[in-house]
Amino acid sequence: MTECAIVLFSGGQDSATCLAWALERFPKVETIGFDYGQTHSVELEVRQVFLGKLRSQFPEWAEKLGEDHSVDLSVLGSLSDTALTSEREIEMNDAGLPNTFVPGRNLLFLTLAAAVGYRRGAKHLVGGMCETDYSGYPDCRDDTLKSLQVTLGLGMDKRYVIHTPLMWIDKAETWRLTERLGGKELIELIRRDTHSCYKGDRSKLHDWGYGCGACPACDLRKAGWLAYSQFDQETSNSEELK
Repeated sequence: MTECAIVLFSGGQDSATCLAWALERFPKVETIGFDYGQTHSVELEVRQVFLGKLRSQFPEWAEKLGEDHSVDLSVLGSLSDTALTSEREIEMNDAGLPNTFVPGRNLLFLTLAAAVGYRRGAKHLVGGMCETDYSGYPDCRDDTLKSLQVTLGLGMDKRYVIHTPLMWIDKAETWRLTERLGGKELIELIRRDTHSCYKGDRSKLHDWGYGCGACPACDLRKAGWLAYSQFDQETSNSEELK
C-alpha cells in the first residue's frame, strides 16, 4: 500500500475541497463517485466538468490526479426511503433524524473505496464528513469513522487511514480552507462548478453557488458563504488600516 489517496468525490463543495486538500498532501490521488439513485443526480454530471477544469487550471495538481472511478450503487437507493432517493419533502423522521439521511451510505462508500484502494495499492481514504454543522447523520461522526477504519484494516488485512479534513470546521472555515489551498481561483471554480443542493436545482447561480436556496444543504452553504465573506471583508479592511 502506497501514499496514494482515494477521495470520495460527489461533485459537491465539501468533497471538492477535500480533493484539493488531498492533492496538496499526496503524490497520487484518485477519485471515486457513486450513483445510488440520488434525486440530485446532477452532481454526477458536474463531477467530470469540475475534474476537467481542475486539471486545466491547476497543472501542478493535474500531474498528481489519476483515475476517476464510478460505482453503480443503485441498490442503495432501492433499499432507501429518503428525501434524497425519492420525491419527498424534507422533514424530520420518527428517529429524530432528517429524512435526507440515507442509512449506510457513508459506510458503503468508504468500504467500496477501500476495496478499490486494495486493488490500486492506496491506503488513504478521504471524505468530507463533518460533525461541526452536520445534520445529525450518525455515519458522519468521528467515532463511527474511527471504528470503520479499524474494521476495514482487519477485514482486508491492510492498513487504511480515513482522513476527514472538514470534521471539526464549519462551512465558513471550509471556504477559508479552500482559499488557502487554491486561492480565489479555486473558490470560484467550486462556487460555479460544484453542486450541493438536495433538490438538484442549477437554474440560478447565487453568491455561494447553484441551488434552490431553500433546502438544508443550501441553507448551510449560504450561511457559510456569508460568514466567510464577512470575515474576508473585515480582514481586507484591517489590512487597509495598517
